[in-house]
Amino acid sequence: MHTYRIGDAAASLGVSAATVRRLVNGGKLTTERDGTGRRIIPGSALAAYARRLHRAERDSTDSSARHRFSGIVADVPLTDVSAQVGIQAGPFRVGAMVSRESAEELKLEPGVPAVAVIKSANVVVDRP
Repeated sequence: MHTYRIGDAAASLGVSAATVRRLVNGGKLTTERDGTGRRIIPGSALAAYARRLHRAERDSTDSSARHRFSGIVADVPLTDVSAQVGIQAGPFRVGAMVSRESAEELKLEPGVPAVAVIKSANVVVDRP
């Protein structure tokens, strides 16, 4: 079984190590001890927590798109007709091409909160 140290679990969830410790202390995430006494999180427990998070987020929307990355706009270079929106969502960078008109209507500028909503029929899975 794959296990995660606190910092690795935090990176996987896109949160701080302190947040993961609060989840553990609050009973929302299960840990075990490794041979040196450090807390480790079983991969199955981390996956179950991630599924609960995803389900709660999905249940709060009326969209068929299942992938939502909340973050902040990092940059919005504008051309005459389009805008290339860069959103920093935790450790992930999401980019999208939208019309200039849409970017202006949404008042997109660096620092404002945004959600990248992705609906895709094609997903590539890789292991680090």
